[in-house]
Amino acid sequence: MSGAEPPRLPPLASGPDGPGALRPLLGTVLDALAAGAGRRAGPLPAGGPDAVAARVADALGDVLPDTGDPDALHTLVQALAEGAADPADPLCTAHLHCPPLAVAAAADLAASTLNPSLDSWDQAPAASALEAAVAHALARAAGLADALVTTGGTESNQLALLLAREAHGGSVRLVCGTNAHHSLPRAAWLLGLPDPVVVPAPNGTLDPAALDDALTALPGPLLVAATAGTTDAGLVDPLPQIAGLCAAHGARLHVDAAYGGGLLFSDRHRDTLTGLDTAHTVTLDLHKLGWQPAAAGLLAVARPHELAALHQRTDYLNADDDTDAGLPDLLGRSLRTTRRPDVLKIAVTLKTLGRGGLAALVDQVCARAREFAALVGDHPGFTLYDRPVISTVLFRPAGTDDDTVAAARRRLLHDGRAVLGRARPDGRLWLKATFLNPHTRPDDLAQLLELVERSTPA
Repeated sequence: MSGAEPPRLPPLASGPDGPGALRPLLGTVLDALAAGAGRRAGPLPAGGPDAVAARVADALGDVLPDTGDPDALHTLVQALAEGAADPADPLCTAHLHCPPLAVAAAADLAASTLNPSLDSWDQAPAASALEAAVAHALARAAGLADALVTTGGTESNQLALLLAREAHGGSVRLVCGTNAHHSLPRAAWLLGLPDPVVVPAPNGTLDPAALDDALTALPGPLLVAATAGTTDAGLVDPLPQIAGLCAAHGARLHVDAAYGGGLLFSDRHRDTLTGLDTAHTVTLDLHKLGWQPAAAGLLAVARPHELAALHQRTDYLNADDDTDAGLPDLLGRSLRTTRRPDVLKIAVTLKTLGRGGLAALVDQVCARAREFAALVGDHPGFTLYDRPVISTVLFRPAGTDDDTVAAARRRLLHDGRAVLGRARPDGRLWLKATFLNPHTRPDDLAQLLELVERSTPA
């Protein structure tokens, strides 16, 4: 009696048959991306949240059908692309949301295919060596000694507070400006630290005189968090003065350079970060001014021995005898256990473009921001907040109230014509354009301003 026919199993992405299985699927994905983008025909899907949700529901149908759908890959990728906010569209400028480089996205496919997990060497032999080398190199570029790979600025900032707490015997108080990223006070709450001391940031940057007063009045230990590239306006705190005050008062210094850290690649703009190398820890984030698919964060540290605070021991991942025999111990490199090799796309980008290639991208987007600011400044119908420091421009229609500004922004979002952010640096509502697309052209800038003008009631 012959046995039953074995079930036909879906192919795997890796292994000797993996490339052959992936090739036709990649064609399907690329076709679906193109079809979805064509149906969207702009930086954002039109119709607002309800219309987008309805289109997704129609494409998705039964989430877990009894019988599979062989066209699901094309259908759902097309639906995602049609309903996406496309950071590669020059009119999509709301957030620190970069269009990833093609070479980085291709490298990310390899990472997903091989699926190393960076919690033990025997799951990721080459990836662990690659991560160590790239992390050291990027830390040295910032003037520090080593770095951990993270999911982005939020995780990096939390790790910075954790290392400061452990370095000071279990407690430290955060001192930051009103311009600091929301993840910093949130990290203090998550770690059970005292309520942060928030120092004024007039004109969007931390006030050194107010910081001096706070450091003089407060008992230690203290951690000062400065910002190199604020989320709202892309401003950089006066790092040399802040570093000097920290040294004088014996405070620890963390710099959140998630946005501005990419300026390190540029000879033209690197001086904006003078003083960065005096910090104990620095947050970097290459899915902003690094053109990486998320996630691509790092925390650079000046004192690698402090990373011992993260050390964990579990026999199935880093047994003592394995470590003594020379197998690298990876558990002390993150708070996470399973970690994908996000370093691969970073390494491929750094080696493919080099410092000069990355500098050209940084210089380009900074130049476009200055050109857009000049357009706004020359237009009688708009008010410019200030000249950009990095690549963010704040502006608003002249003579309008905040409700009108907010409505104009939402009208553009609803129609899918342009994606602008919002900020309140001085209590008033400003439109925010953050330029991270190096392919943006001067006529795109003019079109963006024209769209805002047409969407604002007279």
